[in-house]
Amino acid sequence: MKTNKLSELSIEELESKKKMVLSAIIGLGIVMIIACCLLFYFAMMSKNFALIAVVIGSTLTLMPSFISIGQINAEIKSRKSKYL
Repeated sequence: MKTNKLSELSIEELESKKKMVLSAIIGLGIVMIIACCLLFYFAMMSKNFALIAVVIGSTLTLMPSFISIGQINAEIKSRKSKYL
């Protein structure tokens, strides 16, 4: 069975992991927005509307990062509610 790695980390380590994942999401998100805008522009200019599907599909690549940040937030919240 797979163990939950988040339960083994301390609150400080969870907070630092949250910052790291959040900064990665922000950085990749900015690059992704720029790339999507360029693809959308090229799709309109070349009238190759299949590129719009690539734009929509590429936004799903950040979904695992959002799931990870949600799990980290849930673990931090459960730990803080335990101690209060």
